[in-house]
Amino acid sequence: MDKLREDLAAATCALPAALEAVGERWSFLILRGAFNGLHHFEEFQSTLGIARNILANRLGRLVDHGILTREAMADDRRKVEYRLTEKGAALLPAMLALRQWGEQWESGAPSTPVLVDQRDEQPIREISILSHDGRELGLHDLCWKHAVDIHRLEPVRLRAVS
Repeated sequence: MDKLREDLAAATCALPAALEAVGERWSFLILRGAFNGLHHFEEFQSTLGIARNILANRLGRLVDHGILTREAMADDRRKVEYRLTEKGAALLPAMLALRQWGEQWESGAPSTPVLVDQRDEQPIREISILSHDGRELGLHDLCWKHAVDIHRLEPVRLRAVS
């Protein structure tokens, strides 16, 4: 086995855990709904057209993973409300990156509605990878290093360049 394959085999990567939490089509569509203000089972069901049993299962998994909270409504304890947690809200850059990728490589058309900056109502920029000093990086600007080889390890975060 060559060095790269040995390194990959020994790697500790959070991607499998992240995919376990949200890596399924309906979960992403439920999250899209939550980002767009849906909070109730019936809203998700009617908007997405998802089967009730599948919706209940996916909502439960998102709650179990701490991505959504499930709380009884104060005015009617029989009704339940789902809300994004801080952990769930942190998925927005990943969701936007996937949407932008889909626009470019799958649908070939802009999505609607368009996500805009609330202040000036201009569309957000394309999600990109930024260096520690703010430079935009491409695939050829990147390489993998073991965490022990990095003096100051900070997680890579996808964010829109402003």
